[in-house]
Formats: sequence, structure tokens, C-alpha cells
Amino acid sequence: MRLLHRRGGGEVKRRILYVIGSLNVGGAERHLAQVAARLKARGWEPEVFAMSPRGPLAGFLEDANVPIHGTELPNWLSTALPNERLKARLNLVLTAIVLVLTMWWRRPHAVHFFLPAAYIVGGLASAFAFVPARIMSRRSLNNYQRSHPLFARIEHRLHPRMTLVCGNSEAVVRQLQDEGIDRSKLRLIYNGIETIPYERPFDIEQARKAMGIASDTTVFVIVANLIPYKGHSDLITAFSLIKPKLTRPWVLFCLGRDDGIAGELQLQINAAGLGENIRLLGARSDVPDFLRMADVGILCSHEEGFSNAVLESMAAGLPMVVTNVGGNAEAVVDNLTGYVVPPHNAALLGEALLRMAENPSRAKMGEAGRLRARQLFSMESCVDRYEAMYREVGADQQVH
Repeated sequence: MRLLHRRGGGEVKRRILYVIGSLNVGGAERHLAQVAARLKARGWEPEVFAMSPRGPLAGFLEDANVPIHGTELPNWLSTALPNERLKARLNLVLTAIVLVLTMWWRRPHAVHFFLPAAYIVGGLASAFAFVPARIMSRRSLNNYQRSHPLFARIEHRLHPRMTLVCGNSEAVVRQLQDEGIDRSKLRLIYNGIETIPYERPFDIEQARKAMGIASDTTVFVIVANLIPYKGHSDLITAFSLIKPKLTRPWVLFCLGRDDGIAGELQLQINAAGLGENIRLLGARSDVPDFLRMADVGILCSHEEGFSNAVLESMAAGLPMVVTNVGGNAEAVVDNLTGYVVPPHNAALLGEALLRMAENPSRAKMGEAGRLRARQLFSMESCVDRYEAMYREVGADQQVH
């Protein structure tokens, strides 16, 4: 793959190297993979350096002809090291060295860091490689810094070295400004979503029948990995509070990878007598089907950047019940496309869910959300903004 494209009488630099922690299925990882694939189709040369290079999204990027770089400890060395802490440190050092070499070898015009670990390792590594432009994207609120103060100190040292810093919601951008980054260096790029999966013909009744759901059942859905801050425990408590008041049969589908709390959540579900109503389905590749068979979408996080899951649920025509964290209230308009409630409050969350379940106009709210998602949060407009940002830092400039 060549570093330069020809245009007119000169050549154009278009190589962007993304740095991210892994290629597992998560909101930031999926977003990066989709953006990189779209940029590739538009004639850019995106490449990805993943600190853990293999993962479910690696195949998607390879199918889009986006090169993947990275390294891991050889199996023989990993097996020979019984100390996990030592193994992690050696892997981190090896990753940093290989990343520096990759920057020298690939000569990108811009390096773009996604998520804190990649920012810290990549930001430090970029000091040893000539990179014309450095961009950091933060995709969540900085609550993680409270439990990792060293991360905060390193990030604050790296901020002045960045050419631009990007947030995916106004809430994130405000926090970045509070950390001392000049507003002139800050950019806002909302997440973008693919709407095509929600526009194809779909037999809702058949899909529900396959899941053993009667036609008069109210179907709730939450798409979020099983992590404490996603608020699943609050959600179970909320449903336990309103169960006696729900007038129709109901079911809640919980879609998302188990990060270690599924057992605790299942115990809570069983203790609340909700075993017939709440299903933990794990990570799924058919999320659009579940969204389209549902009646109400939920995201009850304690913290958030700007959730793709909310946008995808809106694109599927679902009225939303979300907590007022991060960019949730920027996506969902309270009382128009859904209900926005405070986080950490199972009682108010339950009231909103009950109100939505009994709301005869909820389909109109869902349709308003669908229109909003298409107009403001399409993947096309998102990638347009990425292109504008890369051109701003000098990519796509003609070289004679």
C-alpha cells in the first residue's frame, strides 16, 4: 500500500494510523472499525494498531482491506512467565516498542488515539517517532480518572502535545476543556450509525414467535456489556418495583458481553422473581433483529460518552428510556423521543419504564427518534466530519 495518492500534478498524503486497545466488540471499537472502512472506501489509507491485535472486529477490518498492526508476547514466553503482572508489563513494553517502529515504518500523516490506554501508550510512543499530527478521541466522561489518578496525570501531560482533541458529546468536550485544553483545539464529532439494517423488510411477528413471545407482550431491550456502571442492577430493581403495576405481559432482553457480573445479576433476577421476564442473552451478532422486535429501548448507565446503542435503538424506531449522563440527553429529547431520568435512581427509572409501557403514543415517540437519528447521527455525516478534521491537520494536502 502506498503512502501517497496522486491528484492532478502532485500527490496527496492520506494515511491515518489509529491506535486502540483491542478489536473486541465494544462501542468505541465498532465505531473505529466502521469509520476506518468508510474512509478506505473514500480513498483514504486508514490503518489500525491494536494493543491486543486479534478480536472479533479484526475480520471486519481485513474484509475492508484496512491493515492491522500489533504484537503480543510469543506463546513460549507467555507460558514461561508464571507472574501475570510481569507478563503484563513485558507485553506493554513490547507493544510500545512495536508501536514506535510501526510509526516509523508506515509514516502516517496523523496518528489518532482512541480510549485512555491507547492514548497513554500511543501518546508517549509518538514522542519517539516523527508524526506530523496527533489526535486524541475521548469517548466517555473522565470518571475513570478517579480510580486511576496516574492516568489523569499522564493524560494532562500529553494534552499539550496533541494537535487536536476530539470528544463525542458536548459533555465530554466540556470536561476536556476543564482539563485545560484550549477550546480552539477541541472538536465535537457525534457517533454515526448505519441505518440500512433498520430499513430492510423484517417480520416482527415471526421473530417474536421464534423467541417464544406472545404478540401482546411488551418487549424491552438494553444493549450494553455487563459492566457495573451500565446500571443493570438498577434496571432489575426498577422492574421489581413496577412489576405489580404492569398491565400486560413483558420481557426484557439484555444483550451484551459478560464482563464478570452475569452471575450476580442472575441471582438478583431470581431473587426478585423476574426469571421469566428478564433474559441475559450475552453478546449477539443479530442485535438489529432484537431492536426491531422490541417496543422500548433502554440505557441506564451511570456514566457514558455518547452511546451508539442509543442511536441504533432510535434508528430502529424505539422510544428510549435513558439516564442523564454523558451525551444521552443530547441524543434523546425528553418527552419527545423518550424519557430522560437521573442515574442511580431505580425508583425514577421504574416510573419512566412504567409510563412508557402504558403510553399509547410511544410509537410516535419512536418514529420521532428514528427521524432524529437519520438526520443528525448518520454514519455518512460522521465520516464527513472526520474527513474535515483530518484535512484541517494537513492530511489530503497536495505535495508537489
